[in-house]
Amino acid sequence: MQEWPLLSHVELRALPGSVRFARLHTKSILRRWCLGGLADTAELVVSEIITNAVRASAPIADQQPESGQAPGAQPLRFWLTSDQRSVLIQVWDSDHHRPVRKDVGPDAEAGRGLLLIETLSTQWGWYAPEEQGGKVVWAVCA
Repeated sequence: MQEWPLLSHVELRALPGSVRFARLHTKSILRRWCLGGLADTAELVVSEIITNAVRASAPIADQQPESGQAPGAQPLRFWLTSDQRSVLIQVWDSDHHRPVRKDVGPDAEAGRGLLLIETLSTQWGWYAPEEQGGKVVWAVCA
């Protein structure tokens, strides 16, 4: 069984500023773990997954004005885990809809996130954790 001894976990909010924070956090952690060679690729993958999570959470925040939270303030959970050769990126958001890769034209300004994740990672996927709802999108960079 492969062990993943290195772990970093950050709680974020579904706000656009969380994307930049997650990228900087990824770069810092991977350098600390002596995995700087994976930093650029992992930063791009993190950026796309967090951006998708922020967008997926926006409609949920808009539907819950009575919750007392500011719009867009839905929680996100972000993990980096490493076996010292590769890094596993995981992001949880409260939206239960599965991520769907879109076929977009060459002039499209959006819609390429999952294509980038698929291209840059060695594996990616998603699952719905039963105990907390929502979904986790994950990717491995090696």
